[in-house]
Amino acid sequence: MMAGIRSALFYVGLGVVTPLFAIPLLAVWPLPFAVRESIARGWCHTVLFWLRLTCGVRHRVEGMANLPPGPAVILSKHQSAWETIAFRTVFPAHLSWVLKRVLFRIPFYGWSLKALQEIGIERDSTREALRQVETLGREHLAGGRWVVLFPEGTRMPPGETGKYAQGGARLAVAAGVPVVPVALNSGLCWPRSDWRKYPGTITLRIGPSIDPEGLSAAELNRRVRDWIEAQQRELDRTAC
Repeated sequence: MMAGIRSALFYVGLGVVTPLFAIPLLAVWPLPFAVRESIARGWCHTVLFWLRLTCGVRHRVEGMANLPPGPAVILSKHQSAWETIAFRTVFPAHLSWVLKRVLFRIPFYGWSLKALQEIGIERDSTREALRQVETLGREHLAGGRWVVLFPEGTRMPPGETGKYAQGGARLAVAAGVPVVPVALNSGLCWPRSDWRKYPGTITLRIGPSIDPEGLSAAELNRRVRDWIEAQQRELDRTAC
């Protein structure tokens, strides 16, 4: 009962603050990307604060020292919407997300994603999606932004593993940039199939970066999957 009340309060606040940040972000669209992203980061910090205040959900980050100095491809486990908010507060670099283009249609939130020049792909065509990821991803990496992908393509409940698509690994090999693997257990506090949020501390674990030199996309993808899933066996058993 209490989790439902607290979660309802969280969503009310989320609905209020999102337009308050989205409108200024859209208003400064002609300005440099860094200005727009600073507003997006402010929204992310605000939402996480409200999540902590209403639902008691905190987080800790492990492995910040593993981040490479230059642009990289982040390949992460995906268990909830929490990581789509938290990553902008965790990673110091400018981020580019690979996401479904249909999300751009969502009022305020989707419009802001468009203003942030996220990489929207058509999920219905695998071949076209791969081409878009590689072409646009290389442009963003060359511009100093880091590209974030969820190789399983969708949210996976704790303890479950999906098929790891090779799009992110192919991008890293083509661009010659390292991959940063990320494991997390956000699904324990923010379940995929439950609108309620549960108090606890989410762990986000950043692994050692992997240099793609001399590796095929398949081998790089396998190394990422092996590291992430080895961490998940521990994290998914940890009480949130």
